[in-house]
Amino acid sequence: MSGVTQKNIAENEDGMRLDRWFRSHFPHISQGQLQKYLRKGEVRVDGGRSKTSRRLIAGQEVRIPPLPDEPTDKKPRTRRLSQSDIEFIQSLVIYRDKHFIAINKPPGLSVQGGTNQERHVDGLLEGLKYDQEERPKLVHRLDRDTSGVLMLARSREAAMLIGKLFKQRDTSKLYWAAVMGTPRPANGEIQLALAKKKGRSGEKMQVCYEGEEEGQYAVTKYSVLASAGQKFSFVALTPITGRTHQLRVHMNAIDFPIVGDGKYGGKDAHPGGEVPRKLHLHARSFSFVHPDTKREVTVLAPLPAHMMTTWELMGFDPDGTDNPFLVPSGKGA
Repeated sequence: MSGVTQKNIAENEDGMRLDRWFRSHFPHISQGQLQKYLRKGEVRVDGGRSKTSRRLIAGQEVRIPPLPDEPTDKKPRTRRLSQSDIEFIQSLVIYRDKHFIAINKPPGLSVQGGTNQERHVDGLLEGLKYDQEERPKLVHRLDRDTSGVLMLARSREAAMLIGKLFKQRDTSKLYWAAVMGTPRPANGEIQLALAKKKGRSGEKMQVCYEGEEEGQYAVTKYSVLASAGQKFSFVALTPITGRTHQLRVHMNAIDFPIVGDGKYGGKDAHPGGEVPRKLHLHARSFSFVHPDTKREVTVLAPLPAHMMTTWELMGFDPDGTDNPFLVPSGKGA
């Protein structure tokens, strides 16, 4: 493609993530290439710099830089799923209707591919087509080592519907975690800006304190549900904002690292004994207002095996359904 062009967001594309929109129009451009264009400011939305996760609005204008032509002799790469792959991904399904699918993502399985990540949710979505022609679409993310509810849209229209729900705050995410120590007060809100910074062990998210470089506004609410003495606590968490590793960084910043989170909590996050060393962070539930019934739907994901082990050791209840962050209107805080 030669020269800079401009494309407007159509009505039926309202609410799409920028990376998904770009892929639908220019499938030969990789995620890495798009990120490079965005970093350089060559792809812009309404004249401003943007990120891959930005939700687009109908009528907005996207600046498209000169792109390499799509190869004409290159056959599309499609990975045929084995029967065991199909059975595996279908075994994770915990909710399904004509619009959406939810899976209980196990810890250690990446949502999308990356360095040394040959098996990931995105590469297995073909196995979740069922009676639909389209394969499901990712609408949000979980860290590789975080388990729990991962929502999928079964069509572009469904992706736009849930995108609008995110934008209107008609969704609620509840996470469960085991943390070191017992937070006081038992219910609180963490407001600490976050930014990706370089360290001795590479780049990772860090808190930006007053006087430091400006980071992204980030807010997390927490509630202590149970404690085992003063050593461990079972906490509920809800992210008001959606920054990378937000829950992990925020809990470590107030000196209550999530159990098993060596990346941010270091050795203090590994208590030893019979407690598994894996990350103890689980997306317990996802609630949303269903576009057909206009009623709230809550999808619950059972704890993974390593967290069940810890819950049994500590005497915590693994079957609770209450959300301490619900407000009278029924929407998540």
